[in-house]
Amino acid sequence: MGAIHIRPAAAEDVTQLLELLYRYIVDFYKCPRPSEEDLRKIVERLLQHPYEGIQIVAVKEPNQLVGFSTLYFTFNTLEAKRMAILYDLYVSPDERGQKIGEGLLQTCINHIRENDYSHMIWETAHDNAAAQSLYDKCGAQKAVWLNYEIK
Repeated sequence: MGAIHIRPAAAEDVTQLLELLYRYIVDFYKCPRPSEEDLRKIVERLLQHPYEGIQIVAVKEPNQLVGFSTLYFTFNTLEAKRMAILYDLYVSPDERGQKIGEGLLQTCINHIRENDYSHMIWETAHDNAAAQSLYDKCGAQKAVWLNYEIK
């Protein structure tokens, strides 16, 4: 097993990151496959506009992406600060159990703390016990706010 490095995504990661995103979207969440053009626009937008959000990658040496997380940034009016939304956290199935998800999550937490964000929010499925265990272990607490959505 090679060493794992966690760092912000870079332009040279786009091809592998797109592959991981498809595994996350289609294989894990069973959602329709978005066009490569649409998905690439998101990845490239975040690379070009890090004030809007960032993607963090877990890289197994020599240079294989094995996981990623995505943070989007917005504002928290109540605290007059920026806040983060952890939208994605994914580790390749064959790489799970090596604390890569924990490393990605901790990197996100460090990012918001180092940049004086008010907080980070995220959600997970009610039946995703593995994710909930990770979140509980890192000290996260279930939010008091209810989530609503409309399409």
